[in-house]
Amino acid sequence: MTHTFVGAFLQLSIWELVMAASLVSKAVLAMLLVASLMSWTVIFAKWTQFRNASAANTAFLRAFRKSPSLDAVAVASEQFRNSPLTGVFDFGYQEVARQIKVKGAIANKVALERTLQLGISEEVARLERSMSWLATTATVSPFVGLFGTVLGIIDSFQGLGASGGSASLRAVAPGISEALIATAAGLAAAIPAAIAYNAFGHSIKELAARMDDFSLEFLNLTERHFEE
Repeated sequence: MTHTFVGAFLQLSIWELVMAASLVSKAVLAMLLVASLMSWTVIFAKWTQFRNASAANTAFLRAFRKSPSLDAVAVASEQFRNSPLTGVFDFGYQEVARQIKVKGAIANKVALERTLQLGISEEVARLERSMSWLATTATVSPFVGLFGTVLGIIDSFQGLGASGGSASLRAVAPGISEALIATAAGLAAAIPAAIAYNAFGHSIKELAARMDDFSLEFLNLTERHFEE
């Protein structure tokens, strides 16, 4: 029986199996294809974003540590818009400028710390954008594929029952093959999304840690130059 099934499967191409599938099964495969394409689009976009962010962070930190004043850093930061540290710096710089304008010194260190935390939260939220799609694809796609698998198996056994039980396994092989294709499609969509989600999650944690460290550097600099 096993040889009969394998022989029947090899006689049919994957494209022929897809074209012969039921309308519901085709809809399942189409959903998985769309989910996979969108996931890969997000994966390439986020990979580029994180790579550029890491490079820009390094360049911005070098400029920040060499600049003689916050005003000089503010001018130089325009070259590093891809850096999350630049966004955190903008929040802190605006708060420093406000306090200097009102009191001539950093009179409220707590307010500055909170502002820097708001900047970090804003940048982390930007880095996490579209990550939910990867999580959804990784979680849902296997179940969508399983749904298509169940439909294919049901269709196969219905065909076997309609034949009065006299049909060979060769007759139901296309339906079973269709079911296996749905399973494979679900896994093909889910596995890259899951890997990318975990890898990008680690990158976000690293970038968030760099932002926390930078906020301490920013506070130290302002304390040396502006605090009463």
